[in-house]
Amino acid sequence: MHALLEMDSPENPLIDWEFLRRCTVGFDESNMPAGADPKKNFKDYLLGTYTGKPTTPEWAADICGISASDIRSLARQIGGTQRVALLTGWAPARIHNGEGWVQAFSTLGFMTGHMGRPGRMTGACCHYAAGNNGTRLVMAGANGLPAVKNPVTLKINHNELNRALLEKKFRQRGVGDVDANIQMIFHPFNATLQTRANIMQGIEAYRSGVEFIATAAYVPHTCAKYSDVILPVTTEWEREGTILNPSNREVIIAAVNVTQPLYEAKSDQWIAKELGKRLGVNVDEIFPISEKQQFFNKLNGATIIAEDGVTKAPLFTITQADIDEWQVTGTPQEGRITLNEFLTKGKYQVERTPDDNYGYIAYEDFIRDPAANPRPTPSGKFEIYCETLVEKAKECGWTELPPIAEYIPSASGYEASFKDFSKKEKGDYPFQVYNPHYLRRSHSTLDNVPWLREQWPSPIYINTSDAKRLDIKQGETVLVTSPQGKILRPALVTQTMKPGVVALPHGSWTNVDETTGIDMAGADNTLTIQVPTGLGTSGWNTMLCNIEKWHGEQLTDDARLPQRIIG
Repeated sequence: MHALLEMDSPENPLIDWEFLRRCTVGFDESNMPAGADPKKNFKDYLLGTYTGKPTTPEWAADICGISASDIRSLARQIGGTQRVALLTGWAPARIHNGEGWVQAFSTLGFMTGHMGRPGRMTGACCHYAAGNNGTRLVMAGANGLPAVKNPVTLKINHNELNRALLEKKFRQRGVGDVDANIQMIFHPFNATLQTRANIMQGIEAYRSGVEFIATAAYVPHTCAKYSDVILPVTTEWEREGTILNPSNREVIIAAVNVTQPLYEAKSDQWIAKELGKRLGVNVDEIFPISEKQQFFNKLNGATIIAEDGVTKAPLFTITQADIDEWQVTGTPQEGRITLNEFLTKGKYQVERTPDDNYGYIAYEDFIRDPAANPRPTPSGKFEIYCETLVEKAKECGWTELPPIAEYIPSASGYEASFKDFSKKEKGDYPFQVYNPHYLRRSHSTLDNVPWLREQWPSPIYINTSDAKRLDIKQGETVLVTSPQGKILRPALVTQTMKPGVVALPHGSWTNVDETTGIDMAGADNTLTIQVPTGLGTSGWNTMLCNIEKWHGEQLTDDARLPQRIIG
């Protein structure tokens, strides 16, 4: 962003000053929000006007490893191109103090005016919020169950899960520390122990601090392994069916029953009802209709936006014969596609044409007329200087956040890998680790499938020069150590990794050798640490480690390991 400033000129405009003036507050001292110190504006922070520390491309290059010339080249392309989509996944913000990165990315879009106009956008590329977002064109109906108020109002940030179990305290937003004496954990569907940071500390907490742990699961994953009781639950293919929530606003997808529940498996609702009965709960008030009726209600109530781009209409044609065959209650209706056709295909895709009325450009109305279409912020505009961030961080009470996107070195981040950053002398944990999603599994799901294990061995990726220096060869077992834990993995030596950075695929099922304390499966969260910062973001991609050649017995290929059996 400093590069945009230094290269911007009337002859070569890279910054959309008109957009900044009309639609934002906080970029320079002339458009700061009321009551704010004008010296705290973002432009002067970039230039180092009052700090004496400008955030130049050379300064950034020393941290991020991209050359100053490449940074300037990218700035010219972003600022000098008429139609640019600035899209991001979630990984860059999965760091300690990740809020600042999000704010900086948005500010880049504000500076260049790449939002609210055709072909120009700034935002996420994930799930239903991808690109320009917009109203869902197809939507499932409600399942018909009554709303049930959760009697528990306290919430635990997942960076404090282990603390809540071990120290019997956790921080509550706007309150501070509250006492906790958690003696039972019930895992319904999330692989919490596996997918949250610091698994080794989590195992310790489960073993020493909790009286009873139960898990509903259809595979013996990590939560199940460390449970007292495992309740066999049905898979998606054994349940009555449901409508999935896909990432695309134009698609609706069905998950349908293909077999009766196998062995002793029961649905989550069946388990909930049986537990509720034993706890004195009136389960008929909570689940007044069957799971089949719930699925049918979603289908019967599914809608599509009509050709006018506004009106909702029924999506599925449902006849009285359909209702009788399903043995449910419902109302016949005319729609775009028959019920049987949809369930046979498993999906419905909205047909798009160049001149349809389904297009949507986020923030278009606001940018056309900010006064008539204010944003839900104190200023009514996009806030480059955002006092709300400061206030919310104070409510959380972990670390303070500045009102602008200042660079804050992360705990366990790049700078922390050095004994002396100015001399570039590495410390005890010299490698940065990040956790790419991996084709072998979806997060941690499917990690026990032998065919997938055979195809994707889940190595640790290391740069060729680092491997040569450490005398590590392709496929050799390496020991990876962080302050939180140790793992073994085969090395994949490659030129594509940056020196000093390693990639450890996300989601391997933890398999701790009880003698050595080493995780033989190489779970990424064996190495991570729970550090709540800012608004409670997690630092899965903020992690340091040491790598060394393993002189013990080489790892057996994951595909050759026996299937995990518990009990």
